[in-house]
Amino acid sequence: MLSYRHSFHAGNFADVLKHTVATSILDYMLKKEKAFFYLDTHAGCGAYALNSPEALKTQEFNNGIVPLWGRKDLPAPVARYMEQVVEFNAQSQLHYYPGSPSIAVQMLRPIDRLSLFELHPNEFINMSKNFSGNRKIQMSKSDGLKGLIANMPPVERRGFMLIDPSYEIKTEYQSVVETLIQAVKRFATGTYALWYPVVNRATINKMEKALIASGIKNIQLFELGIRSDSEQIGMTSSGMIVINPPWTLNKEMQESLPFLAELLGEDDQGFYRIETLVSE
Repeated sequence: MLSYRHSFHAGNFADVLKHTVATSILDYMLKKEKAFFYLDTHAGCGAYALNSPEALKTQEFNNGIVPLWGRKDLPAPVARYMEQVVEFNAQSQLHYYPGSPSIAVQMLRPIDRLSLFELHPNEFINMSKNFSGNRKIQMSKSDGLKGLIANMPPVERRGFMLIDPSYEIKTEYQSVVETLIQAVKRFATGTYALWYPVVNRATINKMEKALIASGIKNIQLFELGIRSDSEQIGMTSSGMIVINPPWTLNKEMQESLPFLAELLGEDDQGFYRIETLVSE
């Protein structure tokens, strides 16, 4: 039974990290004239009202997008991400938060192609409404990990694949590694970004080791934490593991993550990780 709804968490610190990384990757890919393929395995509905009952219940946006809104001292990669949030709000006050698909739709060109997967029935209905009429988007109410494999390699031979499960099913930590191994075998030059939450550090360590041992080359990790690892319930940090990252990404995260860790960290516990898991 799928119960996860991102509307409870939209605009939190994990979204800030995920979308700062995603916009940096998209910006880099847009510098070349050749078309590319964007795929989102767990797209959600793609757009979130921050005054919805779900968002107001948790108010996680107060330790994510809200402290960034209106600031003029942002590192360039964070400012680029914020430009997408501002555009989504039509240059007005902060009322809405764009999911990954909305950011991609705003940034991509007519020549580029998008494929969005979402299994949750209500989320898929809302996604279909949000992106109806956009012919360059293919939407599927099906398993995004299987969809990823089926779409590799893309006809464009250039691609950015975002994998961001809810991990409400614990086997997903293993499934994403197995999926990445298969996907890279089919499309070795694609850029793959895997989002993960840190609820239990041992689980993340196990996933990192599995990727290191997978034989996949050129893997970098970027993590943002708002408080130290804890045995208590709740997400203390989240990360993005990127295969075949743009050569500019590491430098851009060196600019961005220290700033975000200091700004969003709780009780001076904010931290970040920037690591090369496997070299080229």
